[in-house]
Amino acid sequence: MSPPSTLAEWLAYLETLHPKSIALGLERVSDVASRLDVAPACPVVTVAGTNGKGSTCSLLEHMLRADGYRVALYTSPHLLRYNERVRVTGAEASDAALCEAFAAVEAARGGTPLTYFEFGTLGALWLFARQPLDALILEVGLGGRLDAVNVVDPDVAVVTTIAIDHVDYLGPTREDIGREKAGIFRPDKPAVCADRDPPASLIEYAATIGARLTRIGRDYGYDAQGTQWDYWGPGGARHGLPYPALRGNYQLANASTALCAADALRDRLPLSMGAVRAALVGIELPGRFQVLAGRPITVLDVAHNPQAAHAFADNLGAMGFHPRTIAVFGILADKDIDAVIAPLLPRVDRWEVTALPPPRGASSAMLKQRLQDAGVAAGAVREYTDPLAAYRAARDDAAEADRIIVFGSFLTVAAVLAAKERAAPARDAR
Repeated sequence: MSPPSTLAEWLAYLETLHPKSIALGLERVSDVASRLDVAPACPVVTVAGTNGKGSTCSLLEHMLRADGYRVALYTSPHLLRYNERVRVTGAEASDAALCEAFAAVEAARGGTPLTYFEFGTLGALWLFARQPLDALILEVGLGGRLDAVNVVDPDVAVVTTIAIDHVDYLGPTREDIGREKAGIFRPDKPAVCADRDPPASLIEYAATIGARLTRIGRDYGYDAQGTQWDYWGPGGARHGLPYPALRGNYQLANASTALCAADALRDRLPLSMGAVRAALVGIELPGRFQVLAGRPITVLDVAHNPQAAHAFADNLGAMGFHPRTIAVFGILADKDIDAVIAPLLPRVDRWEVTALPPPRGASSAMLKQRLQDAGVAAGAVREYTDPLAAYRAARDDAAEADRIIVFGSFLTVAAVLAAKERAAPARDAR
């Protein structure tokens, strides 16, 4: 069999290398990493957490880049293109660069079976190791302790929030999950926690290994001041900051956490006020309470667990009046579907529910039944086989002053974003 020659072929090949899509553990990754030259030569910030990881990573990336630093960022999952996961100085890795990196991993792995995420993580690390970088930001895929990203020792470890999610892999309680996420902490290294009520397991683990734990609300935080806000933390205070361009009040916590992580690196990567302000104003992050242009208004959010769904509902409540809200909803079957639905029930007038691909995707029939069990009238729920069909139905049904919300999964949001991207050239031509 000839080796893959295109990115699409490589990604299809990666799906075949391990019998499970998720198989936590560092043995396989460490084994292959030891045969690859992937050790970073710059400061590393690793970010874990149930919600807020992507925003915190992006905010920190934008701040450092605004001050002229060469920054690489590894995130997951992607929305439209795999290339989104691997960025250097703000630019997505090219297909050719990713193919070269994957070929290097394939040559080094021998017979070691790697999951899709493990292979991709090693490919990203290989690519980053060949760039002149000032900083590297790594987003954990799932958990922390046994996630492939944790093969790298971070100079600063960040845990954003801790809520119930991925219980099959991380455990059923916040204490279980907190311990798994704390696994990215390192002895005598800064550890930042943005959860206001962190599990005792996280605090105890940090103390046991001697990590220098910094907690929001105690060691760092923010004060909202009308149209501006102030940050305070280990590196001092920053006053008169503009609100992040990312929507949602919770973004102040994410921005503060990014600043606290930057504080921990201030001796090596000092950050100017001008860079912080420019980053806050200029940041964009698709799928995080993203409001699309045009009427009816469409709001996209990748909220897929109860904590994120509550935040999404709160932000919708702060948007102002709309005669009707129509939800396009698709989610994976292993999520806490009832708890995700619950905070949105008072906000939604009609539900367009969509199936997502097997084996993990929930069927539209399942979602309709869950909504009816929660008290939604059968006539207020319609079923579709894919997210784009559900979104088109919502558009057809909505009046100009109504609101469409798309949420529940990266897959649901990605389908709508992809359709918008395909339509963009035609709109520009007119």
